[in-house]
Amino acid sequence: MELSGYRELWRTHGVMALLASSLLARLPMLTTMVPLAFLAKDLSGSFRWAGVVAGAYSIGTAIAGPLWSRTADRRGPRGVLLITGIAWSVVCVSLALLPAGLYRAMPLFTLVCGALVPPVMQTLRAAWPRVVQGPALRTAYAVDATAQELLFMVGPMLGATAVSVASPRLGVLLAGSASAVFIWWYALRQPKPLARDHHSEVPLSTRQLLWHRHRLPLILSFGLWIMAFNGISLGIVAFADEHGQRLIAGIFEAVWAFGSLVGGAVAGALPGRRTSYLWRRAALVTAGMLLCVFATWSAVSLGIALAVSGLTLAPAIGALYERLGALTPDTVRTEVFGWMGAAAMGGAAIGAAVSGTVIESFGVRYVWLLAAVLAGTSLVLLLRIPAEAEPSLAAGGLVGETA
Repeated sequence: MELSGYRELWRTHGVMALLASSLLARLPMLTTMVPLAFLAKDLSGSFRWAGVVAGAYSIGTAIAGPLWSRTADRRGPRGVLLITGIAWSVVCVSLALLPAGLYRAMPLFTLVCGALVPPVMQTLRAAWPRVVQGPALRTAYAVDATAQELLFMVGPMLGATAVSVASPRLGVLLAGSASAVFIWWYALRQPKPLARDHHSEVPLSTRQLLWHRHRLPLILSFGLWIMAFNGISLGIVAFADEHGQRLIAGIFEAVWAFGSLVGGAVAGALPGRRTSYLWRRAALVTAGMLLCVFATWSAVSLGIALAVSGLTLAPAIGALYERLGALTPDTVRTEVFGWMGAAAMGGAAIGAAVSGTVIESFGVRYVWLLAAVLAGTSLVLLLRIPAEAEPSLAAGGLVGETA
């Protein structure tokens, strides 16, 4: 293990400000979901309605995310970030101030709110190759994946704290207000695009971008991983409920996320190999899921298995980010990460629905078996993804071509 990647990141001008501003810009989007769900429940009296509201938000994000990302590639990320960020804040404030009698309009508001989510993650992942190269680039993607895990822990906790201490309305209001400031800072930190070469003068069409023998498997694999992860989260809740200890659901989630944090931090410090194939990390993810299948006999054993399984997540996700970025021209890199986000939204929705059926029909442990099957499928898809040391073939390689 070595720390040269971290040292180079620290020394590179603007990297720390870009990372910090991106984390703050992402935080309100993750914070607002808990208060929004409670607000929908309080106004309607039904958690079912809260699910409808959350579903509308996800649909809006899945549809509009790739469009905003494509616009950021074409016209520059700064304007897109500012427009969507301010608009998202305005809609959040409107939701917080919505009269109780108009609660039936909440799905429409959240659909628009989801459609206006700023492409922060997409623009950040597209920006890394513009500011760092070599081992530091691999470290940057590892840090990005690790920081995302931290946000998934901190964001909902802050939202739940706002609901407990004050009210759901105040939680949504604070998230919307803070977002405008954080997005402004992040938008100003955007690096300049790379100089175009003769391969990237004409931007790829959506078909050329997605129907690619390397990019398509990467995007599909990410969707399968998110499907598996969401299923596991539901399985954790079901396990805790089955054992009459609902508190351990939060503990399990924290242990799983902490394992991922540690794994990501270690992966960022590794020197890497000349042939660092992504499928090897995908195999470790699959093994971690299988380990949990045989650990559901007690809370302690499952907690240990989740910690071990978590160690594999951020390193694999970070490596997938790096490969997708390297295999995509700079002129469409934001868009491809937008499509990855859409695949994640779809995977999350399908994973929760299918896993609920599996739990009801077969039992909790089979959620982890389903997750292992999904991870194993992604492993097969990733077998032909080139190693980091190989040429990227970013523009060519449509599915079915031999080039």
